[in-house]
Amino acid sequence: MIEMSGLTKRYGKRVAVEGLTFTVRPGVVTGFLGPNGAGKSTTMRMILGLDRPTGGTVAVNGTRYDRLREPLTDIGALLEARAVHPGRTAYHHLLCLAQSNAIPERRIGEVLDVVGLSAVARKRPKGFSLGMGQRLGIASALLGDPRILMFDEPVNGLDPEGIQWIRNLMKHLAAEGRTVFVSSHLMSEMALTADHLVVIGRGRLLADTSMTRFIEENSATFVRVRTPEPERMRDLLARIGASPDQEDDGALTVPGSDAARIGELAAENRLVLHELSVQQASLEEAFMRLTHGTVEYQAKG
Repeated sequence: MIEMSGLTKRYGKRVAVEGLTFTVRPGVVTGFLGPNGAGKSTTMRMILGLDRPTGGTVAVNGTRYDRLREPLTDIGALLEARAVHPGRTAYHHLLCLAQSNAIPERRIGEVLDVVGLSAVARKRPKGFSLGMGQRLGIASALLGDPRILMFDEPVNGLDPEGIQWIRNLMKHLAAEGRTVFVSSHLMSEMALTADHLVVIGRGRLLADTSMTRFIEENSATFVRVRTPEPERMRDLLARIGASPDQEDDGALTVPGSDAARIGELAAENRLVLHELSVQQASLEEAFMRLTHGTVEYQAKG
């Protein structure tokens, strides 16, 4: 697992990360969300020892990253897929990583198969598409068969098939009991992938909770009712203290989520319903609501 306590990073007078305390646990995919400039990349860099904290601590399986003897066997990470020597083939890029961490050479072929790059193993990555570069970066993260995987924007440049592949891969890794920590700006994809969310804004922790609870706590739930007799439905709802709003298509929206009570009310009064459904905000809407006040750059208009 990844554990941080009071993690802080300052650049002069600017605070990039302030007092972050949370744990990324094994067995689930943990999404890492925040607006641009929130401190996500800085946090990930501190986990990997690429930036030194100004204060606080961060540990990988109980140990500081720079004290890990063979770090790729503990944690694999994709931060910048293009960070590859242009003169080396994909195979030799992985070979250098393997040799530096005492990883058997046979493992290279295994991870190239997993990411679908076996056919281009002897080609130089400088000619790869963005999606192929992402796949090579993911192969590098998997090379040491680590118990912890960390991905920053892993679906960049991937086509729909590739996006589905990385989504399934992350779920599979978590199902094996590994720790999977992933940052992404694609809310629709995160909603399909993550089980748990850590949200930060301006370097501070805003939420550390399950996906379901995050949406429940940061969005309004309502019941949508559509009937050929909306005025009669409105009168019936008023009797139970409900104050519905009317949408452009004539449907009524009732705050709360008691669809069963509304259905029973309609049945008791022989009122035909064409729709009765509980509606909830998307992850994107819940995220925007929580982080609105922490966005560094906001357009006006």
